[in-house]
Amino acid sequence: MAAALHLVSGKLTASVAHGFLPAAAALGLDVTVLTDRPDAHAEVFDGPVVRCDVSDFREIVAVGRPDAVFTNSDFLQAPAALAAAYLGLPGKDWRAAVRAKNKHETRRGLADLDPVFAAPADRVPPDAPYPLVLKPREGVASEDVFLVADADELATRLARIGTGRPLIVEEYLPGALHTLETLGDGHELRVLGSFRTRLSPPPHFVEERLEWAPPPPETPQVLAQLDALGVGFGACHTEFVVHEGRARIIEVNYRAIGDHCDFLLADLLGVPLFEWILRVHLGERLPAAPARPDRYAVADWVLADRAGTLSSAPDAVELREGPVRLTYRPTRPVGVDAPLTRTNRDYLGTIRAIGPSRDAVEATVARFRAAHTWTIA
Repeated sequence: MAAALHLVSGKLTASVAHGFLPAAAALGLDVTVLTDRPDAHAEVFDGPVVRCDVSDFREIVAVGRPDAVFTNSDFLQAPAALAAAYLGLPGKDWRAAVRAKNKHETRRGLADLDPVFAAPADRVPPDAPYPLVLKPREGVASEDVFLVADADELATRLARIGTGRPLIVEEYLPGALHTLETLGDGHELRVLGSFRTRLSPPPHFVEERLEWAPPPPETPQVLAQLDALGVGFGACHTEFVVHEGRARIIEVNYRAIGDHCDFLLADLLGVPLFEWILRVHLGERLPAAPARPDRYAVADWVLADRAGTLSSAPDAVELREGPVRLTYRPTRPVGVDAPLTRTNRDYLGTIRAIGPSRDAVEATVARFRAAHTWTIA
């Protein structure tokens, strides 16, 4: 009898549609999708789709007892972890899921190892160490993240954003920005790899590209900080800076890396990454680690530079130029009108490329960009 998987999902993502659902099929799992957006999921999945309030672990539990409960959603890690714990299934510690998602709790959890000034944005003391980074306490995609120089600028930004959700400020942490991609099975926490991140100039923090790079020497500091947060099961995407030999976490996303980079990571490592992630939630141990790839890879995002309607853009494509493999995936459909947000929501498409050397990959990406246009009317 096939193992049963309850896949908990909110907004339909490429990771779910083209990563985890095909991986579950490849493993022969009996999948039920639990979601508050059933129509979108029914378009890509012909199995059972159950409408429920996926933010409430009691609603997830009420659907039944599977062999695994899994989500790749930022917002649903804690309820999915609570449901798995209630049912006695492998899963993440719900407390760690809360600490990772709630950035103020992240700072509290790291206070002994790496104290960083942080405060609710409406209760900032006069002696706060400006400049400060203003951000949603539980935000995603760099939305409403802004570097404020002083108290007056903070007040202006708060008035502009409004009171829709809790905001915090944090001490600005200088340094080179990296990611750490990890996967744990409850016995071992494995480092899958690392990317260097290029950001837009301050005061915004838009990720413009990721480049595959060896994990920096300071990586053990990051692993110690993750351990302090209780993070160690399943996939995790951690962003951190390195400055003068010190590694400091910016944020912990307790799920696989997104924006099509999970597919890049799987291709680069040459492993069924989505299947591996599901297997640990079924209680299996991690397989043997693959050899460290001796290749260069990049995720390069095409960004909108103005508000308006996307009137022309290339379709999805995969191509090979000699030893370089390039994949392009649109993220905003032609005909859609959108504001300029100065966040990751300005992405028009993702260029992924893998090859034997930096020069070969960068030349292929440059030729692809030169051969195509993205027009906003």
